[in-house]
Order: sequence, then C-alpha cells, then structure tokens
Amino acid sequence: MNSIIIVLLVMVMAALFFLLFKKPVADTGGQLEMFSLKEAEHQRNLTYYREEKQRLEDELADLRTGFMNERSRAVKAEEILNAQIEKQVQQDKYIAELQQQFKLQFEQIASQILEEKTSRFTLQNKASMELILSPLKENIKAFEEKVDRVYKAESDERNILKGVISQLMDQSRQIQEDANNLTKALKGDNKKQGNWGEIILERVLERSGLVKDREYRIQSSFSTSTGNRVQPDVIIDLPDDKHIVVDAKVSLIAYEKYVSAETEEDREIYVRQHLLSLKNHIQDLAGKNYHALYQINSPDFVLLFIPIESSFGIAVQKDAELFNYAWDRKVVIVSPSTLLATLRTISSIWKQERQNRNVLEIARLSGTMYDKFVGFLSDMESIGRNIKQSHDAYDKAISKLSSGTGNLAATADKIKKLGAKTTKQIDHKFLDPALTEDDIL
Repeated sequence: MNSIIIVLLVMVMAALFFLLFKKPVADTGGQLEMFSLKEAEHQRNLTYYREEKQRLEDELADLRTGFMNERSRAVKAEEILNAQIEKQVQQDKYIAELQQQFKLQFEQIASQILEEKTSRFTLQNKASMELILSPLKENIKAFEEKVDRVYKAESDERNILKGVISQLMDQSRQIQEDANNLTKALKGDNKKQGNWGEIILERVLERSGLVKDREYRIQSSFSTSTGNRVQPDVIIDLPDDKHIVVDAKVSLIAYEKYVSAETEEDREIYVRQHLLSLKNHIQDLAGKNYHALYQINSPDFVLLFIPIESSFGIAVQKDAELFNYAWDRKVVIVSPSTLLATLRTISSIWKQERQNRNVLEIARLSGTMYDKFVGFLSDMESIGRNIKQSHDAYDKAISKLSSGTGNLAATADKIKKLGAKTTKQIDHKFLDPALTEDDIL
C-alpha cells in the first residue's frame, strides 16, 4: 500500500514538471492556479488514500485477530480430535492385541491337537476337536459381546447420568417449592406452626431410643390445683417415678423475614422481633407451672423445644443471656441436637435401670430356685427310699413266687404235670431246677 502511494506521488510530480516546462511563461499565473487546484485535489486524494490505507490496515488487523482466534479454536479442536483419535487407536490396538492373543492361542491349541491326532484323524476325532475348540470359540464370541456391551454400557451410563442429573434438578426444584409452600403455610397459621413443631419433637423422640407410652407420653392431660386442664406436648418418664416436661414452640415469622432481608438494617429489626418472640414463648411456658402439677414428679424446670436450629442460633448470638433469662423463669431451651443428646442420655439411664431391676429379679428368682432345688433334693431322697422299699418288697414277692421250698411257681407247674388242663406254660426262669419233688408241696 505504501509503494502504491509513492508511485502515485512520483507520477503527479512528473506531470507537474512536464507542464511547467512545456507552456510559455505567459501562462505562468494560470498554471500556478491550476497547479494549486490540482495540488488541493491531490491532497484530498492523498488524505483519502491515507484514510483508506488506515481502514484497510484496521480491517487487516481485525482479520488477523479473527484468524488467530479461529486458528486457536482450530488448534484446540484438533487437539481434542487427536486425543479422541489416540484413545480410539489405543482401544483398537487393545482389541486387536486381544484378538491376536486369542488367535495365537487358538492356533497353538489347533496345532497341538493336529499334531497329536494327525495319524488317527477321523470324523470322530474331528467331532472331538470341535468339542474341544467350541469353548474357545465361545470365549471369543463372549469377548466380542463383552466389548459391544462395554461400548453400549458407556453410552447407557452417559444417558443414565443425564437422567439422574435431570431428576436431581427436578427434585431440587420440588424441594425448594415444598419448602416455600411450607413456609407460606406456616407463616400465617400459629396452629399449624405448633403442629409442625410437635411433629419435629416426635421425630427426635423416635430417634432417641425411648419407647412411646413406656418411657414417654404425648399430649397427656392433667388438672391444676385450680381445676384447669393443661396438656403438655410430651412427658418423659424417668426412673424412680420422676418426670420431665417438654413443650415445643415455633417462632417462624420474624425469623423468615430475617433470613429474607436484604439489608443489615432490616436484619437487625427482624432479629430483635425474633428474640422478642422467643422471650414471649419463655414467659408463656413459665406461666403454666407444669412442675407444680401433683400428678407428676417433675424438677423445677421444663424443656422448651425450638425445632429450628438456626433460629435458635441467631437468637443466642444476638442475646448471649437468653439461657439465663429462660433459666431464671425455670425454663431450659433445647434444640433438636441438644434434646436428642439429652434423650439418649435418659435412654441409657433407663437401660441401666432395667439392668439393675433384672439383677434384682435374677437374685429373687435365684433364691426361689434354690429353695425349690432343696425341696426337690428332699423329694428325690424320699423317692429313693420308697424305691428301695419297693425293690425289697419286689424281691420278697419274687422269692415267694420262684425260690425256696413250696414256691408258687413250682407248685403250679406240678399241678399241670398232675393233669390239670392248661393252655400256657410257666417261663422256666421262674422255676428253680435245684428243687426236687419232695421240696414241692
């Protein structure tokens, strides 16, 4: 571009020089004016060419930038393509090596069989060889099927992964919607808030190891000294007929506004409202005097259960004296985690108590069993004596039956021999062969 402009300038100067020296001097004034006009035109052309040059240079720079970007993308694409090609080459190489290995094994086995059976190669031998080689063919076929399954499994896994990710996203959106709906449902209804808090309390109790209606009771009704009916959320039974009262309280409205607040000033306002709501719950619970109920044996405090850990946490951060404020009113604040730890401790106490009771029962049963065993031994001694007496009586009876002079068996046998009509014979073991006819009556 620079060379073109230089050539044009040289041509213009040559033309001017020729015109200056060709015309008479008389025309000098007109020529100068004409030269001035042409020079102005040349200046305009020069300016235009310079601007055009700059524009072309800018376009060239843009083209170079675009070319470099496209070249960079092409290089990256080429690298990815090369990596994929390399991976495919490695896979093909691996498959080819395995196929070659199977082929070599097949050839070796076939060669060995042919060498061993060449002299006696018959249809039967051929069938036997097919039977021998069939497992190898099946292995090769199984390998090919396995390779196909691997490729298909990779594709299926990618599709499954996409589906799982999509499901997780849908579930996340559904959970968010459910949480929003729950928040909307609870914010405007104190009854629903209380029911929700009681549900969370029951879930903590179910995880504690305590058994419902054995170690704790829900919504039990009691009468105060003035005749009013009160209904604590939960009564936890302790050994030695002791009890602990637990009441669930939910402070959600101010807490939800605090979480949703966008400025520090708004958060400060809502956290104070939330703290005030908790203190009102403390005062309300303290005023019920559950520990004074004569039907239960409770310590001088009740447990205030706050089902939302974070709402309890921000309240304590705002007012570190909240615990003391509640304790002064005979209320102990617990969250799901601290209540669960307390309940599991109570569950361990109950296990130890049952073990102690089992030990006492074992001791009682052992004493009873010992007494029974002594009586059993006495009875066995009596039975032994009776058996001995029976045995002695039996021996005497047998002696009378088959031993000595004039025994019953010998006499009966003699009667038969004398002509008595009989259909049976006395067993010889009851007859004494040493007896003579004179010894028998």
